[in-house]
Amino acid sequence: MAKLILFNKPFEVLSQFSDRERPQKPRSTLADYLSAPGFRPAGRLDFDSEGLLILTDNGVIQQKIAHPRHGHWKTYWVQVEGEIDTTACNVLSDGLILKDGPTRPCRARMLPAPALWERTPPIRQRKSVPDSWVELSITEGRNRQVRRMTAAAGYPTLRLVRVAVGSWTLGNLGSGEYCWVDADL
Repeated sequence: MAKLILFNKPFEVLSQFSDRERPQKPRSTLADYLSAPGFRPAGRLDFDSEGLLILTDNGVIQQKIAHPRHGHWKTYWVQVEGEIDTTACNVLSDGLILKDGPTRPCRARMLPAPALWERTPPIRQRKSVPDSWVELSITEGRNRQVRRMTAAAGYPTLRLVRVAVGSWTLGNLGSGEYCWVDADL
């Protein structure tokens, strides 16, 4: 049976093992947190996003996890600027028109502020502008899709944490921690 690595990717870490774009001033990469020769991420998680990143050494499994045609739900906890409400969650759930076309319908619900690890640097706090949380689950994975969706609904993203991909979850992994699991595909 194939093995997977579930990694809780910290903020401002590339979802790759090297930074070929900036060799003079490299950014933090997966190699700063784990050694896994032959393993590659099954999908991406943006540099400024946090949370679950799955790695595998099997190309077929990598495609089954990452490609939208397989319909794996990706669940995010999103801190947004403003007080999100049921109407906005319905707008997100129904799908939005973005510059690259309509999004698929998704799942969106208001979320109480979750107990998460501290982020470095912390989210900026503005006394005059409230923030709130929404749980958003999508089956696509377009470039910066969740951020673009919340912005289109009028709630810019402040913090984005992926907590699940399909049946795999972060569980109790702290930021920068990982565990090995069997691939159950």
